[in-house]
Amino acid sequence: MSSSALDRAVGGLEYLRELLAGKVGNVPIGQALGFRVTEVASGEVVLTGEPDARFYNLIGTIHGGWAASILDTAMALATLSTLDEHHDFTTLDIKVNYLRPIAAGTAVRAEGRVLHGGRRVSLTEARLTDAGGKLLAHATSTCMVIPR
Repeated sequence: MSSSALDRAVGGLEYLRELLAGKVGNVPIGQALGFRVTEVASGEVVLTGEPDARFYNLIGTIHGGWAASILDTAMALATLSTLDEHHDFTTLDIKVNYLRPIAAGTAVRAEGRVLHGGRRVSLTEARLTDAGGKLLAHATSTCMVIPR
């Protein structure tokens, strides 16, 4: 099986299913920041995590960069799930709206989905919610699809 996305020989959805089944490792940024892929479908990916106090900013809430990272990953992997083995992508932009503060120990769910998957550009969005379903942050991203 594939050892990393860099050498994957399968389409994005199949690769993500291998990741979910434990045949390939977790997303490296997820290992560092404490989140993981928990659901995959074509054009949709769910990550879950629980930030700890290492990610606090000076005002005592989880830094926006942590939220942006899990949202960005959800959107990127949603894009990957729509690509065949001959294509990759790169993020062109990301916009995040922060709606509520996040405290250490808050279980979160990031749901990324492709809104438009074209041959050259993919438009995605992601929602970050707490265990009660309250919206913590929302993001959009544009990715450029490129041949491998």
